[in-house]
Amino acid sequence: MNLSKIQLLNHLEQFIGTEFYYPLWPKVLLTDGTRFLADTVDCYWLMDAIVSHIQHLDKKEVFTSCKLRVLNGSAELMIDDGNGNILATQKIPYTDFPLDSMCLYACLNGDKWIILLPSEY
Repeated sequence: MNLSKIQLLNHLEQFIGTEFYYPLWPKVLLTDGTRFLADTVDCYWLMDAIVSHIQHLDKKEVFTSCKLRVLNGSAELMIDDGNGNILATQKIPYTDFPLDSMCLYACLNGDKWIILLPSEY
C-alpha cells in the first residue's frame, strides 16, 4: 500500500484499543495498529529493534515509550520509561521509514510484552 505521510497518519489515528493480538515473538504481541504499521510500511525491523531492548529490561519496568527519530535516511531509536529516564538507545544507519518520527509504547502484561500505538493505550 502506497500511502502519503498524511494518509498514513490518518489511518494510524483510527486505531483506538485493539481487537486482536498478533504474535511477533514468543513473548511479544502486536496490536491491530502496530501490525497495520508494520505491514503497511514494512517496518517489522522496528518492532524487532524494540524487542531486542525491552526483553532485557528489569521486570520492574512494565511500560516503555519507544521513539524513532528519522533524519536524512538514518534514525535513532530511544526507549525510555515514560518519565524521560532513558533505558536504551540504538543508532540505525539506514532506513526508508516514511515518517520523521514515530512513538510506540511497549507494555508488559503478565509475561508478554505488547507493542502498541499511543492511541491504543
